[in-house]
Amino acid sequence: MADALRLGVAGLGTVGASVIRLLESNGAQIALRCRRPVQVTAVSARDRARDRGVDISAMTWHDDPCALAASDAIDVFVELIGGDNGPAEASVRAALSHGKHVVTANKALLARHGVSLAQLAEENGVSLNFEAAIAGGIPIVKTLREALVGNRVTRVAGILNGTCNYILTRMETEGISFEACLADAQRLGYAEADPSFDIEGNDTAHKLALLTSLAFGCEIDVDSIYLEGITSITTADIEAADELGYRIKLLGIAQRTDTGIEQRVHPTMVPKSSAIARIDGVLNAVAVDADYVGEIVLVGPGAGGNATASSVVADIADIARGDLMSTLGSPAEKLVPYKRARMRRHEGGYFIRLAVEDRPGAFAAIARCMAEQGISLESIVQRRRAPRSAAPETPDSPAPSQAQPVILITYETTEADIKAALEAIANEHVIAGAPQMIRIERTPDVA
Repeated sequence: MADALRLGVAGLGTVGASVIRLLESNGAQIALRCRRPVQVTAVSARDRARDRGVDISAMTWHDDPCALAASDAIDVFVELIGGDNGPAEASVRAALSHGKHVVTANKALLARHGVSLAQLAEENGVSLNFEAAIAGGIPIVKTLREALVGNRVTRVAGILNGTCNYILTRMETEGISFEACLADAQRLGYAEADPSFDIEGNDTAHKLALLTSLAFGCEIDVDSIYLEGITSITTADIEAADELGYRIKLLGIAQRTDTGIEQRVHPTMVPKSSAIARIDGVLNAVAVDADYVGEIVLVGPGAGGNATASSVVADIADIARGDLMSTLGSPAEKLVPYKRARMRRHEGGYFIRLAVEDRPGAFAAIARCMAEQGISLESIVQRRRAPRSAAPETPDSPAPSQAQPVILITYETTEADIKAALEAIANEHVIAGAPQMIRIERTPDVA
């Protein structure tokens, strides 16, 4: 058996401790499958004295992660610090520059610096692996980079943030407000004390930017993603979606079009019969459409120490076996510049919720504004009953006593036309509060 692969782990939080624990408990199996032992020989973290539930006494301690990254005593640098710059970026660049393989779970770092880091890895003949950076324990990077190498991918879409999926699931199943669900998610550890990165869609956007590069062979461009979080979703939206045969999910979607690549993150109504609609709680799911394999859906835990450690160790195992892959599927110098697609008609149409004033001519004004933008309506539903929950809604979406909730479902149209129509409706002074708009995705049904 070959000599042991020596790991230096920077960051000993939940994931770092789980990686050490996994390598210890399943070390014999890993050595057999990799044809060499895999051992953590050095570590770095902020607090040396903290009890992490794993024994690190035999491992060399480094206060500075950059010193660990450059050490001749390791072969692989495992970066679990987090953040898109600072110590995480500096230590990864140090490791690659010193000819060390790198494994990371840091989607923020790669979304900002992935192309330059991939170039540095290739220049030094080492791997930069990041399976754990997207969808936790789901092997989506390996699927796109290796399993589907013979396919032309046309679309990638998924639930990529467990916090948002947990909140939307509980809002639906228990009829409680967004604010109450968020508070519970924080109490249970599913959401951070400052949850904005998750609920505003930024976490999903970082992951989607990496998926886009892997799927379409383009440079990473996280700033070109249309971004909308879930803070505007109310129980009224959840209930209306349920009655119309849909569920609301925060999706990240990237697809190839005739004019470029479209990337968007936003709440979406998906048919209850679709595979993606059935993903509840903190689970993640990624659907891939490709020319030869058709559609595949991968489902699994999107976060958590054990699930993320599983993906980290899978990347380490590839290095132990000598499998050297281009970081983003294609050589960094061959990645094409990202070309943003022109706005096009949204095939699934839109859900629009308005609080319409109870006075003559209100409906006629709304219909006229829609028609002037060439928008056809599939259905109009006037909802007179109150939501099943008495919990307060967000300030932007109350339905005052003198107004009635009205749901409009459009046929396919462009977002520009929808926004122009809603602006015109607001100028007619026939609605109370801000209108709500949610896209509808016509995803394939499942048996």
